[in-house]
Amino acid sequence: MDTIECIMGRRTVRKYKDQYVDKDIVTRLIDLARQAPSSGNLQNWEFIYVTNKARREALSEACNDQFWMSEAPVHIVVCSNPTKVKAFYGTRGEHLYAVQNVSAAIQNLLLGAHNQGLGACWVGEFDEVKVQNLMGIPEDVRVQA
Repeated sequence: MDTIECIMGRRTVRKYKDQYVDKDIVTRLIDLARQAPSSGNLQNWEFIYVTNKARREALSEACNDQFWMSEAPVHIVVCSNPTKVKAFYGTRGEHLYAVQNVSAAIQNLLLGAHNQGLGACWVGEFDEVKVQNLMGIPEDVRVQA
């Protein structure tokens, strides 16, 4: 699939098949996300992938009861480490570039999933503290999606 076809064909998907997604595919998607541009090439993103059903259900609840999510066989929690960007770009880096960088990575991930024939959805509605506690994410790392 060429780039334009991939961009034009990608859709948000909220209904999933109960089908295993190979770890190599998930690893490849995360690698595609890591290829996104970032300010100063700081690559302030962090990824946690979740396949455990109970953990996916808990994440769905932490996303303000979006229980449809738990049916997806894989969740990828995308985080930003704004401290890395703040060190180079100050407050603007912390509050803007850190988010922009991770957003570009998420878009790569979504396009990569579509290219692999997988449905995906960018979920931005969640209780950040609940997700941090559930996933053991430090306070200085921000959950983005």
